[in-house]
Amino acid sequence: MGFLVGSQNGVRGGGCFRSLIRRKQVDSVHFKRHGHHQLAKELSVPHLIAIGVGSTIGAGIYILVGTVAREHSGPALFISFLIAGIAAALSAFCYAELASRCPSAGSAYHYSYICVGEGVAWLIGWALILEYTIGGSAVARGISPNLALFFGGQDSLPFFLARQHIPGLDVVVDPCAAVLVLVVTGLLCVGIKESTLAQAVVTSINVCAMLFIIIAGSYLGFKTGWAGYELPAGYFPFGVDGMLAGSATVFFAYIGFDSVASTAEEVKNPQRDLPLGIGLALSICCCLYMLVSVVIVGLVPYYAMDPDTPISSAFAAYGMQWAAYLVAAGAVMALCSTLMGSILPQVSVGTLLAFTMVAISVLILRYVPPNEVPFPSSLQEIIDSVSLRYSTGSPDVTKEKSGFYAGTSMDSNLPLLGKATAIEYPIIVEQEAQGNFVINEGSRRKIAGWTITATCVGAFLLAYAASDLNLPRLLRFIVCGIGGALLLFGLIVLTCIEQDDARHTFGHSGGFICPFVPLLPIVCFLVNIYLLINLGAATWTRVSVWLIVGVLVYTFYGRTHSSLLDAVYVPATHADEIYRSSGESSA
Repeated sequence: MGFLVGSQNGVRGGGCFRSLIRRKQVDSVHFKRHGHHQLAKELSVPHLIAIGVGSTIGAGIYILVGTVAREHSGPALFISFLIAGIAAALSAFCYAELASRCPSAGSAYHYSYICVGEGVAWLIGWALILEYTIGGSAVARGISPNLALFFGGQDSLPFFLARQHIPGLDVVVDPCAAVLVLVVTGLLCVGIKESTLAQAVVTSINVCAMLFIIIAGSYLGFKTGWAGYELPAGYFPFGVDGMLAGSATVFFAYIGFDSVASTAEEVKNPQRDLPLGIGLALSICCCLYMLVSVVIVGLVPYYAMDPDTPISSAFAAYGMQWAAYLVAAGAVMALCSTLMGSILPQVSVGTLLAFTMVAISVLILRYVPPNEVPFPSSLQEIIDSVSLRYSTGSPDVTKEKSGFYAGTSMDSNLPLLGKATAIEYPIIVEQEAQGNFVINEGSRRKIAGWTITATCVGAFLLAYAASDLNLPRLLRFIVCGIGGALLLFGLIVLTCIEQDDARHTFGHSGGFICPFVPLLPIVCFLVNIYLLINLGAATWTRVSVWLIVGVLVYTFYGRTHSSLLDAVYVPATHADEIYRSSGESSA
């Protein structure tokens, strides 16, 4: 297809927009040889399940149950957990493929950087910082009320652990939460294997506490007649919209398997173990969430729940104070374990944005995977020599059908280096011998790229129109129709055209493959967008401030300090040859 030589976008470093689409490569054996630090591989499937379950079960049960039931879902709380769990399961399939293909630390940030580009990856990482900070703070803060039960109540905690109110600022300081964060951070710094072992012990105790809650709570419920379900308002006191808003809120509780994916670089056999760890951890957590929510909402009417200690207070209301102490101990263990998971990868917006980008990344990986590989500028001379061989028509390379695309150098002596130049055959439709017409590779990638974009736009329009009740009726139907048509069109086109052959060799092959592509990633994207929109204007207003700060930081600092600023991009088909040449020159 001729030559294309220059920077990734024709200019060294690229402009502001061009820097947004800089993409990194999947870590490989070659990549590791060039001095990139790798974490020790210590984790197996049991470790991953412990991380996933320990990171997930905690705030979702011990904090969110009371708050979401009182404000959003009512007795339908278990349905909120079910819907959020289904959405998380769809994302889990996408996560599993990306985690096995790209087994490096970073999770959704890492996958977005490889498949989408640097700008989007930065925003995802920036949103997740907020997510884990809020999550860690909420979890740590939830420990004080449960710990206070062992001292006789909230007012009985020792002074140095009790919450303090700062007059004038209307700020509550929680020393217990701050001390716990420092202790857990120190434990994580000791090492991944040691901290995971500690988390496994804590998680085992936590799961036992959950089983006790389910069994003992079911006994009480059948004995007393499930008072929480005998209400005049029915199962949906806040309507279906309230139940869906509850789903969007409790989605925060399913971030545990994201913690599993973030440990990919430390897994012994990531292609096999990561999908198993993610799937099993998510299944266990979803079942426990639903069972506990069914029991607790049935024991105590949703409006009478204690938002700080909903489970232990429910047992205490039936005179089972000993059970309340046992549950409180489990709560402290669970919240400690969740805090480990919150700090280990380091409101639901960050989680949902990450899951949304993971679904898009799977579509990109299957249909338009990156076909260029960034090399450090220190290999410029080797890249120039390989480029020269292609440009002079060396017998070894003239048989190649693909073009060569390389360099960020603006002052190379090679005639084709500098400004991006291209000698390309026109994009045509080739005719096979049988008389059938097929789309050539260049056209297929363009069609697939634009179709993925149209599908995402359609999903957003459909989800927005279905969620926003303030739109005029006619306009709502029009937007729904346009969004649905784009979504259906995209699904049909992506189903009909072939997926990229490079998907078989992209990253680390031989691992888990997401089923039902393109349907599953598209449905995952649609559900996540719908839940994002249902988080409400107030949440988005607060998060938007944080995201704007992130954009400014990237624009004025991150963009110009990127590790890919001077990267040299070459076709992936020629990467092995350059690695081989660099190995020979260093030998």
